[in-house]
Amino acid sequence: MGKGKLEKFADMARYENVFEYPFSVVDNVPFDMKGKWREMYFKNDNPIILELGCGKGEYTVGLAQRYPDINFIGVDIKGARMWTGATQALNEGLKNVAFLRTNIEIIDRFFGSGEVKEIWLTFSDPQMKNVHKRLTSTFFMERYRHFLEDNGIVHLKTDSNFLFTYTRYMVEHNNLPVLFKTEDLYHTEGIDEATSEILSIRTYYETQWIERGLNIRYIKFRLPQEGTLEESGVEIELDEYRSYKRNNRSGVKSRK
Repeated sequence: MGKGKLEKFADMARYENVFEYPFSVVDNVPFDMKGKWREMYFKNDNPIILELGCGKGEYTVGLAQRYPDINFIGVDIKGARMWTGATQALNEGLKNVAFLRTNIEIIDRFFGSGEVKEIWLTFSDPQMKNVHKRLTSTFFMERYRHFLEDNGIVHLKTDSNFLFTYTRYMVEHNNLPVLFKTEDLYHTEGIDEATSEILSIRTYYETQWIERGLNIRYIKFRLPQEGTLEESGVEIELDEYRSYKRNNRSGVKSRK
């Protein structure tokens, strides 16, 4: 029988690779590692890459296994899910992995200016009703600018046509440099071997989407520090589903 939520939270409270700062405690508990993750935790000068909304941590751990000379941090508020990746990282002795349990809305409280090299967004909730909750919105891009190095890279890998299209319009409207994009990742030719290996890491939910016959979409772009970011304001057709095996109950057909 698997562990329940309370047992998982008890485990993570003693895990050396997990840091927990949800809204309920963040104002009262100081976070001394802001700007000092390499010095105080990783004990090296290697680049730091974040996975925001990491879920079970499959991507965070998978990347860390492949790239021991890069530091990876998975961020999510769902502790019971995060336990899976955190436990695997400890069991495998991966020293280049950490997990931060917090609300992504306050992610800029935990990293210093230029401390992060890249951000991965893997199968984020499309948040079709509220633009400010979308992890590729200008609302979040401005927060990422607080700690992402100038022209740092943002990756979005998603099953959601809505989120992919919204992100593409946002990127185009703000003239952000696009490095790569595809609407059908696993049927796109010409991807180099190194990129193909990274993108082949599949999360629990991604496997479900693929089995369901959904295309996996991917876009990779740079985020410069300069310039004012604006929403495109383009109406986008909503996805026909909200999450795995659940139909979209809304009668609305499109949103900005």
